[in-house]
Amino acid sequence: MELLRFTTAGSVDDGKSTLIGRLLLDSKAILEDQWEAVERASRQRGDAYLDLALLTDGLRAEREQGITIDVAYRFFATARRKFIIADTPGHIQYTRNMVTGASTAELAIVLIDARHGVVTQSKRHGFLAALLQIPHVLVAVNKMDLVDFSQTAFQSIVAEYQAFASKLTVQDITYIPISALHGDNVVDKSVAMPWYDGPTLLHHLENVKTGSSRNLVDFRFPVQMAVRPHQNFRGFAGQVLSGTLTPGEEVVVLPSGKTSRVRTLTTLDGDLAEAAAGDAVVLTLEDEIDISRGDMIVRRNNLPQSASQFECILCWLSEKPLDVQGSYILQHTTRQLRAFVAELNYRIDVDTLHREAATTLQLNDIGRVRLTTTHPLFYDPYQINRATGSFILIDPFTNATVAAGMIRRRAQELDELVGSEPERSRSSNVVWESSALTRAMREERNRHKGGILWFTGLSGSGKSTVARLLERRLFAAGVQTFSLDGDNVRHGLNGDLGFSAADRKENIRRVAEVAKLALDHGHLVLCTFISPFAADRAFARSLTPAGRFLEIYVKCTLEVLKRRDPKGLYARALRGEISEFTGVSSPYEEPAAAELVVETDVCSTEEIVEAIWEELLRRGILSF
Repeated sequence: MELLRFTTAGSVDDGKSTLIGRLLLDSKAILEDQWEAVERASRQRGDAYLDLALLTDGLRAEREQGITIDVAYRFFATARRKFIIADTPGHIQYTRNMVTGASTAELAIVLIDARHGVVTQSKRHGFLAALLQIPHVLVAVNKMDLVDFSQTAFQSIVAEYQAFASKLTVQDITYIPISALHGDNVVDKSVAMPWYDGPTLLHHLENVKTGSSRNLVDFRFPVQMAVRPHQNFRGFAGQVLSGTLTPGEEVVVLPSGKTSRVRTLTTLDGDLAEAAAGDAVVLTLEDEIDISRGDMIVRRNNLPQSASQFECILCWLSEKPLDVQGSYILQHTTRQLRAFVAELNYRIDVDTLHREAATTLQLNDIGRVRLTTTHPLFYDPYQINRATGSFILIDPFTNATVAAGMIRRRAQELDELVGSEPERSRSSNVVWESSALTRAMREERNRHKGGILWFTGLSGSGKSTVARLLERRLFAAGVQTFSLDGDNVRHGLNGDLGFSAADRKENIRRVAEVAKLALDHGHLVLCTFISPFAADRAFARSLTPAGRFLEIYVKCTLEVLKRRDPKGLYARALRGEISEFTGVSSPYEEPAAAELVVETDVCSTEEIVEAIWEELLRRGILSF
């Protein structure tokens, strides 16, 4: 039997809880003791009628005030379909709860009080339904009994909401006049509104198409934990967020990029022939791969997008405003990483849908924001995959959820940065002057080959320390060296550059060009630069003859770097005193295929220098 998840939304006292109570009552989904509790509570409150809203208003404060505060989930079923209802609050201060309730819904019922017509909250909830990509919206014009079941009143509300909804991207909108209190057009047709010839609300719920919002193509499996009950079994537990998978298929693990094939898909009830979206499984692989919580397993030829900067829509859920200078914890599937606001583009006025300039976001505000994360995020755009295109932001100090986000696309700046190889800049009206002495002639005289050793890694990882010790050993052996250090070049050659993405790009471009000139003179060039973007390092490599560029990833965990912090830069960055600091407020893209990966928190500097020396000998750059 199919399952439909739907949510209710509307302004205060529009009758959301009463409507759900009526659905439960008329569909015979209420137990005798529940009905007795409603009767008792109604008498205690002095109501002249049985208040059906009490079936869903479970909090004491809700019953006393006659309002909904928290999201109430209810289950019922008919002969045709199962339903899970999320009854969400109408008060504006609880709009954040509507986002919670609607996050997994396939249909939203927006209630409008026939007496008051379309109000701000009606528009807000319709806009949220569109933002959350809920494919079906049912506008229920309630309390028609209080406007004498007027067809004119209903048509007026429909016309006004249609004018507003024409600006939204909603697949399907249906309008039904109802009286939840008396049951008109809820389960049974209303005799008081013969002019309405459409379906009842329950008939529409039973027959609306489901599954249109599910991604059945892109397999996404965020790992929740590694499972090792005994020595002969090692699997990875999680829930399939989208797509399907069968044993034997080739998969890749992100972010490591390691590939393998699926051995089994295991559950408590035994192995599965196929796992589909929603299934909780333990996945085992043919190969032993280091996988932990937060990693994502996907199909080899069906990869998600990856970016450290991306555009998103934020629904601000906290009474504490957005701090554009602060940092937040971004929870995406099972992975957490640090995120920063690179730019607040605008706030959206839900009445007019106009974009407004803003310096922050307040409670219930909706805005477009460009976020930067300290490590690349693996995602699909929200309109393609709601499961991997959504996230929440968490205040790192209070651990409170402050925002819900929907990823639209990667930031334009990052598209330009990694989308294509940068072109080399050339001045006009100039001719390259070739030297009479070729690189080969210089290398024969030097008795070693030229090359570029590109040391990359986070600040404080030990790049310069390793390079200096290596250069002393090379010098002692008579090797012609040339050193370019990230700090030193900013004292002169690149002193005019800052630390924005564009300036970092130009910094590496200039250094790469200088390194090429030194290489052409037969030198072994040692470049020590954070160089956080893979595309910039690829550009430096592209200037170098094959086999002469060695990317050396000087790796060290961020926790160790924060403890080391020889210049106090991490402490200052964490206090917000340094903007766009790599690893804290600016991303670092780890090399995917470095020639050497050395770990300064595991090996000594001498051991690392020896490993690099051996690699130079193996490649024939040195021949001692």
